[in-house]
Amino acid sequence: MSAPSEHFSGAQRLLHWLMAALVTAMLFIGIGMVATLSPRYWTLVSIHRPLGIAILVLVVLRLALRLRRGSPPLPADIPWPQAMAAKASHVLLYGLMILMPLLGWSMLSAGGYPIVLYGPWRLPPIVPHNDALYSLLRTAHHYGAFLLFAVILVHIAAALFHGLVRHDGVLSSMAPWSRRQGRPATRS
Repeated sequence: MSAPSEHFSGAQRLLHWLMAALVTAMLFIGIGMVATLSPRYWTLVSIHRPLGIAILVLVVLRLALRLRRGSPPLPADIPWPQAMAAKASHVLLYGLMILMPLLGWSMLSAGGYPIVLYGPWRLPPIVPHNDALYSLLRTAHHYGAFLLFAVILVHIAAALFHGLVRHDGVLSSMAPWSRRQGRPATRS
């Protein structure tokens, strides 16, 4: 792992903002899927499935990059419980970004549905066809989406708190449009 710096690398920032857009789109596409019975449902499904797999691939890449490059240290004056909450929320966020596509893939496999990426490209089933398992995985995927949405809202709120209230450089470490200001950082 590289020595800590004040900012995430360019690749980390690019992946962060690309994934922010993709995950946000995925959540709203998912809401649209469950809220409509119109012919648009199948259009949304045909976007939702490959987008989920793209997010899975990108989050694995992003996690590998984070493990290799590290992350900027938190400001020295952040209380220990907040620092632990920040670390736990990142673990939860990464975990959900990995878990949700795997739950969706497993759910479709258990339901006997093909996972079409594009045209003839399909993913193999990863669990056996089983209606009870399909129902369980569908419920888990449904509630997991709400949890992911909640964690994202907390993540955004924390970023805005750091950027607009504390002015401590945490937001600017990921935001390319912002200059770092404020308090000195320590290794965390």
